[in-house]
Amino acid sequence: MKKHLVLLLTLVLAISVIAACGSTNNNKGNEGKSPANGGDTDKGKKQRIALVLPEQIGVNPFFALMDEGFKRAGEEFGVEVKTIESTDPAGFEQNLRTTVAENYDLIITATFQAEDALNKIAPENPDKSFAIIDTVVDLPNVRSVVFREHEAAFLLGATAGLSTKTNTVGAVVAIDAPLLSKYTEGFKQGLAYTNPDAKFLVNYVGGFDDSAKGKELAILQHSKGADFIAGMAAVGDLGVFEAAKDLGFYASGQDVDRTELDPEHIVLSQLKGTDAVAYETVKAFANGNFEFGAADYGVKEDGVGVTFITKDSKSPLSPFIGQETVDKVKAIAEDIKSGKIEVVNPLAK
Repeated sequence: MKKHLVLLLTLVLAISVIAACGSTNNNKGNEGKSPANGGDTDKGKKQRIALVLPEQIGVNPFFALMDEGFKRAGEEFGVEVKTIESTDPAGFEQNLRTTVAENYDLIITATFQAEDALNKIAPENPDKSFAIIDTVVDLPNVRSVVFREHEAAFLLGATAGLSTKTNTVGAVVAIDAPLLSKYTEGFKQGLAYTNPDAKFLVNYVGGFDDSAKGKELAILQHSKGADFIAGMAAVGDLGVFEAAKDLGFYASGQDVDRTELDPEHIVLSQLKGTDAVAYETVKAFANGNFEFGAADYGVKEDGVGVTFITKDSKSPLSPFIGQETVDKVKAIAEDIKSGKIEVVNPLAK
């Protein structure tokens, strides 16, 4: 009897050990992914992602569009998202540090205005995940998302070259900075491609939020014969649009379709999908396939473009542009996508 009892106890013990081992393996298989690769760090814990902007959204469509895509992704992928706006560089750095202290799983920021602070904070927090939109910060825990704006600017310049009646066109630009040379140099390349005899005027506002100065410079360029002026000055574009309406010339906007404001005078917009890349960044993190390093979006990836050329518009096509010009520039866009036309990036020279 004793022998049978011992045998039975031994058998029960063996089954218990096997069951325990099986339970341990299952728990490991269900553990969350690391923050660097996305996924919840603890099972059932909702991911938290912050978008920290270096300035206030205001009327700047660049940030407004980015915020829209960011929040849409948060809703669709069940992520807790928060947008934090800053009023000055010191406040921006403090906002970044606060999101680190509050242990957000991913911290996203944007533009060259964020570079200095991120270059300090990311190395101090090597286990935190960061992303920056519209510039490159070359650090192992940062994903940099950039655009090939020079390709869209080429299409804009090509369209202006085919449309101008005075053979003089202009651009009112926020500041004389390397990033914005992608706009001016791309435009110049496109203009020369379709109209090598056209004159190109460029003036700088000196900031991103001065519509009065934008208007003043647009009036100046029009006085020198420009019948088309590209707004490349963020809020300053509003001044360009005012001048176009007052004086009867034609203009273009940036980032979103600005033709809807005044289709008679704002006849084109150079588009940048900041909403799409913010959305894709959150999506990648939520789905666990977020990667560090640089990624860029151009005409081929539908990251940049021009109204009527690469994207339809709710506005009617202006007779100043005309369908014949649109068709010609659409063919140019296809040549850029295929690599037949290579637009030179001035930052890569």
